[in-house]
Amino acid sequence: MPISKLSLTRKLLLNTTHVEVVYLASLTLPKVECVESTEVYGRFVAEPLEKGFGVTLGNSLRRVLLSSLPGAAVTWVLIEGIQHEFSTIPHVKEDTIDFLLNVKEIRFRHLAQRSGRLRLEVEGEGQVCAGDIKTPADFEIVNPELHLATLDSPEAKLTVEFNVEVGRGYLPGSSTDGLPIGAIPIDAIFTPIRKVNYSVEPSGLREKSNQEKLILEVWTDATLSPIEAVSQGAAILIEQFACFRELAKVVAEEGAEIVWQRLIPSEQYLMPLEKLNLSTHTYNSLRRGGITTLGQILEKGLDGLCALAGFGTKSREEVETALKALDLPFTPEAKKREEKKRKTSAARKAEEDSSSEGKATD
Repeated sequence: MPISKLSLTRKLLLNTTHVEVVYLASLTLPKVECVESTEVYGRFVAEPLEKGFGVTLGNSLRRVLLSSLPGAAVTWVLIEGIQHEFSTIPHVKEDTIDFLLNVKEIRFRHLAQRSGRLRLEVEGEGQVCAGDIKTPADFEIVNPELHLATLDSPEAKLTVEFNVEVGRGYLPGSSTDGLPIGAIPIDAIFTPIRKVNYSVEPSGLREKSNQEKLILEVWTDATLSPIEAVSQGAAILIEQFACFRELAKVVAEEGAEIVWQRLIPSEQYLMPLEKLNLSTHTYNSLRRGGITTLGQILEKGLDGLCALAGFGTKSREEVETALKALDLPFTPEAKKREEKKRKTSAARKAEEDSSSEGKATD
């Protein structure tokens, strides 16, 4: 819809420095309750919701939870004595690919937004678990019992360096550019969310109403709780929507000139004061205030012009009369003519349709 159709037009004419946001109706705000919660699972119920908002909120939260929450994962490993993933690690039961698949399952709780290097050094026969990895203070392994490898000889020695990064979503490990010699890239799954389900049911709080209930289920990898995950997801959505809420304010404060250039032809926007047939007093008052064109009058607004020295009620009425005489598209008179023209066109079309139907019957 072109900006000339917005209700912002009249507000800009009166005062370009003030924008009023009007809500057509108050919507019901739901209450959110966590009805079940464990370290990795949460079930949330939000009700009552206006009809249609269950899918709107549920789908938005689901997409953000699955794609946009930050997490930490291994992006490459450097195994001592191994140059590529198809090599065999001496005295290790698992081959290199199986070892890398196990490494991908390590889940980290990150306490800082930066990457880190972790190291694994084990010797002798036995099981190697994620808990054997030496971690800096910035990272914590939440599944230390995870099996990584089995050393099958007293002479076995396994030394591995892990690069852990913080990111969002999924990062394919397809390139070795910029990596140390011998480093093996790994597909990194950063998202801490395992699964998200939502369903919408009729709300039971009020009988014979169209209100809905949203049921949201969230499974995490234990690096953060389901409650923390939902809160972070909602915060991301609020942050993204904030720019749309401030749109009218931005247009009025920073784009009044652009708005009026869209509303009226350029020849009218650049029309000099001399063509408005203003009195000498009003003309001089505008000139002293730096106003030289019709466009500047519209940008300033009638209320803004009243702040100019020597510009009083009489001058305001004079300028308002001059604006009406120009037949600008947003004036009441122009709108009435447009509405009359539209009705006449609709009546003519209806008459033609009726005539066509009569001929077809004959």
